[in-house]
Amino acid sequence: MSREWSFAGARGQITAREWPNGSARYVALLVHGYGEHIGRYEYVAERLVAHGAAVFGPDHQGHGRSEGDRVVIEDYADVVADLHRVDEYARERHPGLPVVLIGHSMGGMIAAAYAQRYRATLAALVLSGPVLGSWREATSLLDLPEIPFSPIDVSTLSRDPEVGERYQADPLVWHGPFKRPLLAALDRCLKQIDSGGRLGDLPTLWVHGEADSLVPLPATRAGVETIRGDDLTERIYPDARHEVFNETNRDEVLTDVTGFIDRVLAR
Repeated sequence: MSREWSFAGARGQITAREWPNGSARYVALLVHGYGEHIGRYEYVAERLVAHGAAVFGPDHQGHGRSEGDRVVIEDYADVVADLHRVDEYARERHPGLPVVLIGHSMGGMIAAAYAQRYRATLAALVLSGPVLGSWREATSLLDLPEIPFSPIDVSTLSRDPEVGERYQADPLVWHGPFKRPLLAALDRCLKQIDSGGRLGDLPTLWVHGEADSLVPLPATRAGVETIRGDDLTERIYPDARHEVFNETNRDEVLTDVTGFIDRVLAR
């Protein structure tokens, strides 16, 4: 059973969620993607709790139940700072446990930026369909005088149609257009990550759907190669779309994630 709490973030009140585990052997920090919220990760969190994790994650500013103009992020350093507050809170509740950072899509970008800054404090990093390198599908909209409203094709999320149906019906998901401040900040963040240095010896797992048309594989691969450290594990799933944690083979994906974590914690 999860619980919510709130704290004063960099730009307004942030709502975060905890999936407790009284016998946790590690902490998992979940970082959600653009336009969504941490509540969409219930199944992921339950799998991680069953594996031995205490799980924590925030709704980013302007997302989900957190304050802020909807999907407006002016500087991703603020989001990293909010995530750090959640990290500190988790460590206070579970002192001494290793921390695994797991980010999906835009959350993968945020997790990569976080890992570049706080690498020495993390046991491992998991990147799911991360926005890295470039995301011209979104940032090219900055070249237009007005951002067009192009609703997401929910069939690009997963081969499971129920995933798209739930996404479309979710009132906490943003269903409107991109906002210019977020796109500009995202473009700056990607460039900062590219110049922010490699991940060194931080164990990193990268999982991605081969048929991901929202965050295409080639651009992400270039970004991963730019920052990768000495310990990278890659899993590309044939025919899988963007949300591999919600795909028809999600149990295979999450087994790969927990197996990776086991290997890291056994060292």
